[in-house]
Amino acid sequence: MSAQPDASIHKALGFLRNNRPLRAEEICRDYLADHPGSADHLRLLGHALMKQGRAAEAEEQLRLAVSINPEFPQLHEDLGSALAMQSKFDEAIPAFERALELQPALPLVERKLGQALVAAGRGSEASEAFRDYIGKDPERADVFRGIELFRDDKPDEAIAIFRDVLKRNPKNVNALRQLAIVNWRAKQRTDDAEALLRQAVSLADDFFGGWLTLGALLMEIGKYVEAIAAYDKATKLEPNNAEAWAGLGSANGRAMYPDKAVAAYEKAVAINDSDPQVLGGYAWELKTIGDQEGALKAYRQAIKVRPNFGPAYWSMANLKIFRFEDEEIEEMLRQVEREDLDEVEDVHFRFALGKAMEDRKDYERAWHFYHTGNQHQRMTVDWEPMEMERRQRAIRDVFSKELLEARAEAGYEAPDPIFIVGLPRSGSTLVEQILASHSQVEGTAELPIIGRITDSIGRYRADDIRFPEAVPELRDKDLRAYGRQYMKEAQRYRGTDKPLFTDKLPNNYPMLGFIKLILPNAKFINTRRHPYDSCLGAYKQLFGRGQNFTYDMLDLAHYYQQYITTMQHWHDIMPGQVLDVHYEETVTDLEGQVRRILEHCGLPFEESCVRYYETERAVKTASSEQVRQPIYTSALGKWRRYEKHLGLWEQQLGDIVAELPEVSRNAGL
Repeated sequence: MSAQPDASIHKALGFLRNNRPLRAEEICRDYLADHPGSADHLRLLGHALMKQGRAAEAEEQLRLAVSINPEFPQLHEDLGSALAMQSKFDEAIPAFERALELQPALPLVERKLGQALVAAGRGSEASEAFRDYIGKDPERADVFRGIELFRDDKPDEAIAIFRDVLKRNPKNVNALRQLAIVNWRAKQRTDDAEALLRQAVSLADDFFGGWLTLGALLMEIGKYVEAIAAYDKATKLEPNNAEAWAGLGSANGRAMYPDKAVAAYEKAVAINDSDPQVLGGYAWELKTIGDQEGALKAYRQAIKVRPNFGPAYWSMANLKIFRFEDEEIEEMLRQVEREDLDEVEDVHFRFALGKAMEDRKDYERAWHFYHTGNQHQRMTVDWEPMEMERRQRAIRDVFSKELLEARAEAGYEAPDPIFIVGLPRSGSTLVEQILASHSQVEGTAELPIIGRITDSIGRYRADDIRFPEAVPELRDKDLRAYGRQYMKEAQRYRGTDKPLFTDKLPNNYPMLGFIKLILPNAKFINTRRHPYDSCLGAYKQLFGRGQNFTYDMLDLAHYYQQYITTMQHWHDIMPGQVLDVHYEETVTDLEGQVRRILEHCGLPFEESCVRYYETERAVKTASSEQVRQPIYTSALGKWRRYEKHLGLWEQQLGDIVAELPEVSRNAGL
């Protein structure tokens, strides 16, 4: 070849290695305009097009290259890859087989052939191909043996094999990845798993599987912003991989970037619209940005793919203002009669049927499905009421008035955060929407930051003293550092430069004393609702995660009692610093309560806060559709519809009801 084609190929390869496939495409097309018979440039053009997810165009170019140079094995391999990307597995198989005929020592082709045979439903042939692929490399064979041991529930033996491989070859990224997976899944050593995965991708920046697994791990441990970076890298390495795009969508959603989440999910669904879990995630993010029509379309597509996919039915019910079609109700009733229905699916159907029957005003059947759904769900979750009570008592003992007064000036002075706390289904989303409608307040979401900080306190102490008992021993500079850490982490979830922002995590209520120490100028709002309505709202809600106390009536009553006791403690030691906002007073005197809320936060009154439903913003909680409507009173006193079933709550919480404002006590009469 002349110097010109060599230089052109070298330049295109450089752009491909730097993840700039469009520039590589331009270089190849420029050269091919004058030299259309260059198989090398056609092959590089195919690579550039596949990198961009344009597999059909890549196939066209690679077929031309094969016709020019039919004895070039890598061209057949590339053609097979382009066909597999389009799910044309029956056509990809002979292309991979031809590559191996021309050059038997192509181990990656054997793996690709095996994957194509599996996808085409030719499992026995796939097993043979994989055996050939494994057998030609002792290290690879050991890694696969470790994987099999892990699948057979022998994690210690698997770890020993992976470590032995790494002693022989510390740069074996597949062994690093598999060792990370065992540490993560079997040993719950997520720190070690993360370190191993980061080592793997640092050794091989183009290690797609490593980036994908790292993204999944980071999601599980709550490092959503870092997970975005990992999944983003995976999508660049394999732009036609639906799993990578779905992971990117999920990570952006959890990091409170719903518009970016929707965009990523759209690419995942365009590649593969037959994964109900992905369709469900896509629908959730569409709901978050207010596209209810799009969300329903995605949920119904998930049901079309898998008729027994209960989570999709519950998610539609969870839109709150949505009503099921009669045929959808009949299908759910058929599903719960099945003896082979998975327990998770059954629970989702029962909660969805509760909502469907409530919409029909058939409250007896509604209660039946809500109650049995909770009974089934309670058997699947861990909840220790006495441990929760012990912890809250310890928090109240540690955070005394004397401690707060002695350390009043220690924390970080930022006045930005407004913490909205309470119990689920008590009106916190409405208060958040009111505040987020003010020109000086940004509504973020339920930020997990305070919990992460308190979990870290005392983690490395030799005496194992943790939060809350370790707090009095913290130095002033430690408290200030925690406040600064909170503000730094909160910045990740912000999209504006407004001076104030909300943190609406209801479960932060036991942490108000700690928050006061680290952020002495923070504001606190406690959202209240009639205990029976609050508990019933939670009992009717199947939560995506956490809130395990909501699936048993006695657990709920006990938790509510502890909540009231702890909030009274904060009122006693921080008088006037926590504003109670009763839902019933808000919906019957909206402007009056808006003025109270704004005054408490040091904000001037703005009419936009009364017209909160006109504010366009993402809302991720179960109340997302309800807070996009003007104020309504139809939700007041809903507990009265189920009064005959609520004797336990009346017995346990009657004294709390007696102390409520009159408008709350009489709601629904």
